[in-house]
Amino acid sequence: MNDELTLIAGPENNQRAISGWTEIRVTRGIERVPSDFEIGLTELFPGEASEVVVQPGDPCRVMIGEDLVLTGYIDRFIPSYSAGQHTIRVMGRGKCEDLVDCAAIWKSGQIANASTLSIAKKLAAPYGVNVTSTAGSGKIVPQMNINWSETVFEAIERLARFSAMLVYELPDGNLLLSQAGTNLAASGFTEGKNVQGASIEYSMDERYSDYVVSQLSMDVLQDVGQGGFITATFTDSGVPRKRVRYVIVESGDSGGDIAKQRGAWEAARRRGRSQQVRITADNWRDASGVLWTPNTLAPIHLPGLKLKNQMWLIDEVTFIRGEQGSTAELLIMPPAAFLVEPILAPWEAGLMDIPVNPGK
Repeated sequence: MNDELTLIAGPENNQRAISGWTEIRVTRGIERVPSDFEIGLTELFPGEASEVVVQPGDPCRVMIGEDLVLTGYIDRFIPSYSAGQHTIRVMGRGKCEDLVDCAAIWKSGQIANASTLSIAKKLAAPYGVNVTSTAGSGKIVPQMNINWSETVFEAIERLARFSAMLVYELPDGNLLLSQAGTNLAASGFTEGKNVQGASIEYSMDERYSDYVVSQLSMDVLQDVGQGGFITATFTDSGVPRKRVRYVIVESGDSGGDIAKQRGAWEAARRRGRSQQVRITADNWRDASGVLWTPNTLAPIHLPGLKLKNQMWLIDEVTFIRGEQGSTAELLIMPPAAFLVEPILAPWEAGLMDIPVNPGK
């Protein structure tokens, strides 16, 4: 299969397709916005590479074979030369870079009675980015105030938390609201077959044996919980010694539901993130020819690392080409690692506005 990387750059009426890159790095992930790339070309004879001319700020697309992997803008163009050699490097990011870098614009500074998806669309539109969702429209927000100087992505990301949504960039440069994926790759990663190298990080420092979650009632005289508290306790049997973590959740009319949800989330997510696999695969594609894709489940069998027959989720993938050939570097974790923190929305807790840093 053709895995030549082609950079299509320039204004719509004057685009150029440039291939032949000798050094390639393209990275996508479900916990990084935007996607980004860095590519380079070295010619032995000065003058050949000088034909490659792009401009910082040019719109661009990055293709691997016939597959679109990134749509965005060129950030930096770096030509250089030395005796007998001419080198150029091009760096860029997806369209969502403007959401990460630039301020949220809304004339009144307030958006009322709109869904999470609708608000995200309104905030992203001035920068030419569309927003879609595979997790519904999200909660209806009675009133959202745009904080002065916050970026578009900061506003969307804090809002998406209340609807338990992940936020990441698609190959077409637009933003997706989603949850941990359930799509299955056609193949996975097996020691001795398509895995050149792998490591797994097992950790315990972020896990606790007991999570005691408390929701403080505003009315300490009400006959609920312990002295006005609603409490819930969750245990992680995989922690070998006593380690207790207290968690305070938002007050509201949900009774003990939010406390139970937060406790279950703390235990599951921390357990999931205590197992992180980094794999160097010898191919950019699965058995059906599909590029490795973030938020996709893939089977893993690495008996040399004491990891056998697991179905985990691809967090991040980096396509690399250099002197050592073409490889894909992937970060993979159990699906529970990507559960979104259950947060009681401010309007559900008797507040009208959304705080700058919810849950922190």
